[in-house]
Amino acid sequence: MKSYRTNEIKNIALLGSKGSGKTTLAEAMLFECGVIKRRGSVEQKNTVCDYFPVEKEYGYSVFSTVFYAEFLNKKLNVIDCPGGDDFVGNAVTALNVTDTGVIVVNGQYGVEVGTQNIFRTASKVKKPIIFALNQLDGEKADYDNVMEQMREHFGNKLVAIQYPLSTGPGFNAMIDVLLMKKYSWGPDGGTPVIEDIPAEELDRARELNQALVEAAAENDETLMEKFFEQGSLTEDEMREGIRKGLVDRSIYPVFCVSAAKDMGVRRMMEFLGNVVPFVEDMPAPVDTAGNEVAPDSAGPVSLFMFKTTVEPHIGEVSYFKVMSGTLRPGMDLDNVTRGSKERIAQIYCVCGQIKTQVDELHAGDIGATVKLKDVRTGNTLDEKGCDYAFDFIRYPEPKYQRAVRPVTESDAEKLNSILTRMHEEDPTWIVEQSKELKQTILKGQGEFHLRTLKWRVENNDKLPITFEEPRIPYRETITKAARADYRHKKQSGGAGQFGEVHLIIEPYTEGMPAPDTYKFGNQEFKMSVRDTQEIPLDWGGKLVVHNCIVGGAIDARFIPAIVKGLMDRMEQGPLTGSYARDVRVCIYDGKMHPVDSNEISFRLAARNAFSEAFRNSNPKILEPVYDVEVLVPSDVMGDVMSDLQARRAIIMGMESDSGFEKISAKVPLKEMASYSTALSSITGGRSSFTMKFASYELVPSDVQEKLLKDYADNQTEE
Repeated sequence: MKSYRTNEIKNIALLGSKGSGKTTLAEAMLFECGVIKRRGSVEQKNTVCDYFPVEKEYGYSVFSTVFYAEFLNKKLNVIDCPGGDDFVGNAVTALNVTDTGVIVVNGQYGVEVGTQNIFRTASKVKKPIIFALNQLDGEKADYDNVMEQMREHFGNKLVAIQYPLSTGPGFNAMIDVLLMKKYSWGPDGGTPVIEDIPAEELDRARELNQALVEAAAENDETLMEKFFEQGSLTEDEMREGIRKGLVDRSIYPVFCVSAAKDMGVRRMMEFLGNVVPFVEDMPAPVDTAGNEVAPDSAGPVSLFMFKTTVEPHIGEVSYFKVMSGTLRPGMDLDNVTRGSKERIAQIYCVCGQIKTQVDELHAGDIGATVKLKDVRTGNTLDEKGCDYAFDFIRYPEPKYQRAVRPVTESDAEKLNSILTRMHEEDPTWIVEQSKELKQTILKGQGEFHLRTLKWRVENNDKLPITFEEPRIPYRETITKAARADYRHKKQSGGAGQFGEVHLIIEPYTEGMPAPDTYKFGNQEFKMSVRDTQEIPLDWGGKLVVHNCIVGGAIDARFIPAIVKGLMDRMEQGPLTGSYARDVRVCIYDGKMHPVDSNEISFRLAARNAFSEAFRNSNPKILEPVYDVEVLVPSDVMGDVMSDLQARRAIIMGMESDSGFEKISAKVPLKEMASYSTALSSITGGRSSFTMKFASYELVPSDVQEKLLKDYADNQTEE
């Protein structure tokens, strides 16, 4: 195929809610460009973009798919993204490596929560947006209503490029107000008839054309002056004005299509080829050092690896964007992220699972290579002497998690290897080996997200696995001071074991004054601090240890062993075995034996003294609480609120957000285990939520009693 220069390349992300018809639209685009001779369908499981077995099984996109189209002497690289909120990581990646987003809107259902989430994601990375109203031939399609919804959600930057003469099953014609022509199709779509606008539509067409001309002129002072002088712009001038408006995100063009019947698709592609920004029109990306890296074909070669897949009969496929330079087969590059070297043996342009070998790819282009030794998603590969490094993709926080284990315990190592590989394919699958919970925790964006992983492990890797509700990482702490002492004594012939420790514990808060005097009953204990250790805990909070021993009751050489004993109990709290935090300990007295005292004796004595004091200090269990934001349609807000309150949520606020209601709440993690599924059920899949760790808070007394009982029962069983 032809080698395309940077000024001939356009990169586009195909986005939208689940069921909006992106994959069908991609088929029509490939057909119009002559890449395929016959359009496939999702129902027949023969589309270019949904080619993985799991996608054919489920009937919806799970992975983003890269394809290219040669059109109007330009190369359009398109990334078709899954629509489900569970697979949002693909859309985040695509928007970061492309230059324009086409958001497909279902003409029957209008703006959905997924549409709004995608728009927000595009706004965060400041990418131009074009809307494609699809399925206008559907039974429930209503163009005017959907446009009204879109203006409510996305503001007055929307400009219609086309409008249909009718919607529903009779949709077969539209007016293009950029070209001022009528397009009409036969019952099966295909090549349109292009003719003059009928007299009865001229007034509406002229009004919308005038709005489009004004929107285009606003983005260029020269065009604005010409518009004021002449009252109109040429087609080329309008294209230039719209292109600048797209780059500035001051204009969102709206197209009308029926992807299933291939109506309006070619016209939209003409706009993509002629009007949307080229790679070099967009702001240059910034590397980790803060330097702008312009897409210069004559510059040093630098690749950003944005996607990794394992494909049948091929193995590992690495997808990249050429950030700088011109890449050719056989080049040796340094992986600056991992400190290794790679040889790029072959390079390909990709169209789904079809890979076409090419001789070179210029800056701004997207391609793939295979069988690299040590490359992961997110790595940067540079030629010698180049030190660019890129790290610009920010994925959303996970909001659904499950503990995972193999059905056969001996397969644990094999499972870990598979999960590591799958995280490299999709960074929003997060794997955590939790020492605290003694579980492998798998985190993702939702139930379907993790269910997809389970299907792949069991069907592709032939490894049966089990999902379980993960344990909750509780914390233990104390609320008042307490005193305890413990003597460890053991004699079994020869040297024995002896150690006695007296200590006082109390809640620790940052900046509290040094200990002075404690009173328990009628007895006073004065502290004389000789030494202090502040130990920041890996799980949050601190353990502060004051050595207040006077008169040599315990040698200084045994203090480290006592601290180890305290840490033993901080790592396995006396109440439920959870981590303890925020405790201050004063070691003020004890006894030792000239022969039998040793480190293990004092470690055990400290451990038991701490446990006793802890139980007498009005101990409390803390639970992780998350900040949760739920975006819901107003008609189901009451049901969602009731469900949240049943989950012990504290509602922090409510506000309207572009036609939806946003509920902010603090919710214990324990209550969020099945929330993804419940919210989808309550709202019919029309809502979404985000969650982020906020703090540890005291559990209610009834919850604490249940946790203590459950722990005691488990200990008895063991």
